Amino acid sequence: MQSLQEDKSTKKNAQPKEKEAEQKGKALQIVVFKQGNEEFAMHIDQIKEVVITPSITRMPQTPDFVLGVANIRGNIIAILDLEKKFGFKKDPNETLGGKNFTLVIESEEFKMGVLVKDVPNTLTVYENEIEESLNVIHDSSMEQNYIKGIVKREERLIIMIDTLKIVTESEMNAVAQSVV
Repeated sequence: MQSLQEDKSTKKNAQPKEKEAEQKGKALQIVVFKQGNEEFAMHIDQIKEVVITPSITRMPQTPDFVLGVANIRGNIIAILDLEKKFGFKKDPNETLGGKNFTLVIESEEFKMGVLVKDVPNTLTVYENEIEESLNVIHDSSMEQNYIKGIVKREERLIIMIDTLKIVTESEMNAVAQSVV
């Protein structure tokens, strides 16, 4: 008799959890990293790997946010500084000498690395935690809107970006020509 009552209470508890999951929407895995004082994130599928940043070789005639190129596992890839791209002020006391990490981004067209100062974290978020971005909040020089939304998690606001849309086609061509 007691086990039958336990079964009923377990079923009652399971139903609210199912409804809660429906209300939250689909679960997404994101990688969270800091640029300046802000938290940014990318969908985990955009990131091939995270590596300690190797030495970077400067390349002439590239946009200022392209730090140069690096050899990562036999591939020469451009290393981008999103803080420069986004126009964030850098701390003059900060140097590139510390241990930095590179998020290796790969698409069918190109490979690139995004420089981050701290080890990025993975986070599971639900669709209902993501506020779709407004087209008002974007860089007017961008060909496409690279901000995908804002993740609201307790007191945190995490800016979801599509890294493949941050760099314009002409900027990517300039980088590709310097790497070849």
